[in-house]
Amino acid sequence: MKRVLIALIALFGVVSCSKEGCVVWQLPSQIDTIGNSYVVQTAGGKVVVMDGGFVAEKDYLRGFIDALGGKVDAWIVSHPHDDHISALSALLETPNGLKIDKIYHSRFTEELIVSESEEAAAITRKFYSLLDAATQTEVIDCHCGDEFEIDGVKFKILAEKNPELANANPYNNSSMVVKMRDCEKSFIFLGDLGVEAGQKLLNSEYAADLECDYIQMAHHGQNGCDQEFYDKAQFRVCLWPSPKWVYDNNLGGGFNTGHLKTIEVREWMQQKGITEHYVSNEGLVRID
Repeated sequence: MKRVLIALIALFGVVSCSKEGCVVWQLPSQIDTIGNSYVVQTAGGKVVVMDGGFVAEKDYLRGFIDALGGKVDAWIVSHPHDDHISALSALLETPNGLKIDKIYHSRFTEELIVSESEEAAAITRKFYSLLDAATQTEVIDCHCGDEFEIDGVKFKILAEKNPELANANPYNNSSMVVKMRDCEKSFIFLGDLGVEAGQKLLNSEYAADLECDYIQMAHHGQNGCDQEFYDKAQFRVCLWPSPKWVYDNNLGGGFNTGHLKTIEVREWMQQKGITEHYVSNEGLVRID
């Protein structure tokens, strides 16, 4: 753990932050599988985590948080798939001094919890039991239109759980979509938002909020929101929480030989004129 802290501080200066706006890191996956993890530090040193990734990534994530002071002021959860929440679950189960002030999420209904596999339901129930037992952490169930601010960084919830989509890619389509902005830049975090929920968002009063500088590509950049969604959303930079095999649609047979839709999505971005991309498999990304 100490080596992780020293490396982070020495190589990336993570204990310092911008005086004018927040710093955002897209964390690289520590295992060769899908994960989703972002860390934000405000100008005043407050720390926000988005999702966090797999349980196997908890030590790296914990080291990153410790390098920023060992306290998380807000932890935002898109949805309870294990590649998004199992690192957080492990840290809640064994905090070892880690302090989490608030956790923001959109709590699933029972219908949604049981809408996928028994394994997914068990992971979700364990996560919720840990939230319910976290007496030192305020847990906030979010809804569309909710807004909050942390040290000058503003957040708005654009989408929440969708129990009416329990028969259509239910967990992903219930991703909580969050817009974040400081005085200089803005981000939209889509989680694993699917086609149906993306269309619902486009047809909602919050479609006007789909303008940002940076957008986190839905479902790791493949089989998430459709082309119409990305065409109508206004952004200039893509954030890809994608291991190389996902980014290249290579399941062992070579570039673009798998069933994933990543290359198609990359082509959509090319057609849209997006030229700036940050891919998590290429290493740690810092955005000032």
